[in-house]
Amino acid sequence: MTLRGASPHAGPHAGKRRGEWRQAVAKKSPRTKNGAKKKKKDEKDELRDLQIELVKLQRDLIANGRKLLVIIEGRDGAGKDGTIKRITEHLSPRETRVVALGKPSDRQLSEWYFQRYAPHLPTAGEFVIFNRSWYNRAGVERVMGFCTSIEYGEFIDSVPVFESMLVRSGIMLVKYYLDISKDEQKERLDARRKDPLKQWKISPIDAVAIKHWKDYSRARSDMLPLTHHEDAPWIIVNANEKPAARLNLIRDLLSRIDYKDRDKSVARPDRSIVGTFTSEMLTDGRLAD
Repeated sequence: MTLRGASPHAGPHAGKRRGEWRQAVAKKSPRTKNGAKKKKKDEKDELRDLQIELVKLQRDLIANGRKLLVIIEGRDGAGKDGTIKRITEHLSPRETRVVALGKPSDRQLSEWYFQRYAPHLPTAGEFVIFNRSWYNRAGVERVMGFCTSIEYGEFIDSVPVFESMLVRSGIMLVKYYLDISKDEQKERLDARRKDPLKQWKISPIDAVAIKHWKDYSRARSDMLPLTHHEDAPWIIVNANEKPAARLNLIRDLLSRIDYKDRDKSVARPDRSIVGTFTSEMLTDGRLAD
């Protein structure tokens, strides 16, 4: 089993007109009631096919003692939790772990920055997903002033080396950044506050997410090119439409890893929704301002 499509230089969107990426799923066309039901059924059927492939992938991971680590980053409300739920829904709970670390303790604050993440790395046969990761330092911590400029600089210098060490040790590392528009984030955070079943998602950081929109945009645009490298390139997902984002992230993941009995017809992502980061994305409208 090998990781595929890891070149940081082969952007799939070269030559597309300005803004096409973001326009691809930014608006939902009006549908009849029957049309909406059919679309939902089609999406459910597609998800089932993809989840069958994920089970095949996991069986291959276990059989060959492979280690898979998937990092999912993005703004608050970008759809990380829902995407992870779809990925793990039918996987073996024994060999699948979702890691979402809370606020570091006083002891952890005095440790080497990556030390608190190291115990959660996958061992042979494991599929681990980080719901946020060490990239907190380049996002929330930087924007909210939870780290110093020196700590941030050390992180930026160290993270490509750290990730290359992981890859050389046999860990397959795939990094996704879910990108949404400001209006979409506001709508989702408002809905979260009103939904009694989503109260656990609310945090003090949510309350200032929109206020610091520009700061988070700047932090993201600084982070991506500085931490995008051959061993662990960033993959960008236009996440304005949740079902399309979820399906295409899974398709992309399946397309990047070789495993036994893979159905290549299923693992075909829409490259207007998901693709490898290129520096042109910072200026051509494919990332939210």
